[in-house]
Amino acid sequence: MILYHGSYLAIEKPNLSFSRRRTDFGKGFYLTPVKEQATNWSRRFLKERGRAVISLYSFLQRAAVEKLPDDLKILEFDTHNLEWLNFITACRLGQETNGEWDLVIGGVANDKVFDTIQLYFDGLIGAQEAIGRLRYNKPNFQYCFKNQKLIDGYLRYLSCEVIKI
Repeated sequence: MILYHGSYLAIEKPNLSFSRRRTDFGKGFYLTPVKEQATNWSRRFLKERGRAVISLYSFLQRAAVEKLPDDLKILEFDTHNLEWLNFITACRLGQETNGEWDLVIGGVANDKVFDTIQLYFDGLIGAQEAIGRLRYNKPNFQYCFKNQKLIDGYLRYLSCEVIKI
């Protein structure tokens, strides 16, 4: 499987020590199987850094997941649901989540989704209202690698692409 990471530079050796905390799934190295999504992530760096780069990686196919270590803890959200909403909320607020996950897979809280999440954060709508609004948004999936050994052993840097204006 090919995964993409958007940044202002090529990241040949991802290092979790450079990760930020209050993100969708907490501290981790974020990738997506959707190239357009990575392109959008990288474009935000054009104004800040004057450069946008997409790094490409290979990761195991879903059928090869059994090749991963048995003790690996993977959390996967197939859709925007209450569990996903509560997990995103806890991570964005910097709160602890149940379990030390090695890899979290699920929908991105992009601008459209985040507007609904912000209303939920502020207590202006309840969880069921938020989930009702989110069910019409097709999730753009992201992979959050939270374990350096998993990155070093199973994620292979392939190349990078500089994004033009």
